[in-house]
Amino acid sequence: MAHHATGSDREPDSNDRLYNPYQDLNLPIQTLYKLPTSPEFLFSEESLHQRRSWGENLTFYTGTSYLAGSVAGAGAGLFSAFKSMEAGDTLKLKVNRILNSSGHSGRTWGNRVGVIGLIYAGLESGVVAATDRDDVWSSVAAGLGTGAVCRAARGVRSAAVAGALGGLAAGVAVAAKQAAKRYVPI
Repeated sequence: MAHHATGSDREPDSNDRLYNPYQDLNLPIQTLYKLPTSPEFLFSEESLHQRRSWGENLTFYTGTSYLAGSVAGAGAGLFSAFKSMEAGDTLKLKVNRILNSSGHSGRTWGNRVGVIGLIYAGLESGVVAATDRDDVWSSVAAGLGTGAVCRAARGVRSAAVAGALGGLAAGVAVAAKQAAKRYVPI
């Protein structure tokens, strides 16, 4: 078999991986390309940032929050539908009840939790932009602010308690992420 490397003729190092675009076609000739394993950036300034941009951050947190809220809400709706079923219901009525209850609860919870993710992402991006540091304390501050903003209409005490819980939740989430990076091999 012939090995043809396009690009430079240097030996592959730990930052390269060999790629054969024809490997699934069972062709006798194998062409290997040296592809980098690290991300490629258009501008060198982009490589200095090890973080998502504020827009990517906003999209990520809002989307994942909406998805998690929708799944949890659909589960709660499913449980509620099973609880409200009666002995004389037909199969068609039971399925309809399940779909309506799960869909309604999923949308409601998804929207509520998605808004919380949106507020958190905005506050975290603002804190990182203001302090020019991306660390655990930025996430905790964003969690504090998110909890306080979400409960501000119910009074100062409720906002303070929700802020403390939001900061605690953000700190636990960041600590769990760091522990997962350290102890879970990928």
